[in-house]
Amino acid sequence: MSRLDIFINRMVSQRASLDYAIAETKGMTGPVFELGLGNGRTYHHMCENMPERDIFVFERAIASNPASTPDDDMVLLGDVMETLPQALVRFGPTASLIHADLGGHNLEKNDQFARKVSPLIEPLLGTNGLMISSDRMYFDKLVELPTPPGAIEGRCFVYKKVT
Repeated sequence: MSRLDIFINRMVSQRASLDYAIAETKGMTGPVFELGLGNGRTYHHMCENMPERDIFVFERAIASNPASTPDDDMVLLGDVMETLPQALVRFGPTASLIHADLGGHNLEKNDQFARKVSPLIEPLLGTNGLMISSDRMYFDKLVELPTPPGAIEGRCFVYKKVT
């Protein structure tokens, strides 16, 4: 499979998974977290489809398209290994939706990072909250859901807090 095909599968899967999560969490009151802003495409998609929701962005340094850049008060700037524990103190276990696209092109490094960051993400979700990730995550209490319609198996992962 070409790198272009891999990229397209990732984008199609992100959109399908985000659209699924947006619909499933509609009416929930907890904040939405975008872990990794990058160019801001998924952040912009969430803003367009959830204008009533507070969407907080976790990023090391803002380098997004100006049309996809959050206001300063909606950004938790710094390393997620530090900002995620700070968010737990600030918000508690209230997030209704968390989207993470934190990995790079090295699958082994992505997996190692997912193992380190998963325990910091898990306590942020509120009951029935969803977590969407471009990489497999390692949670103790979240349930992995089937791939949403329109998403390609193995390109996006969906987890739910059911307790």
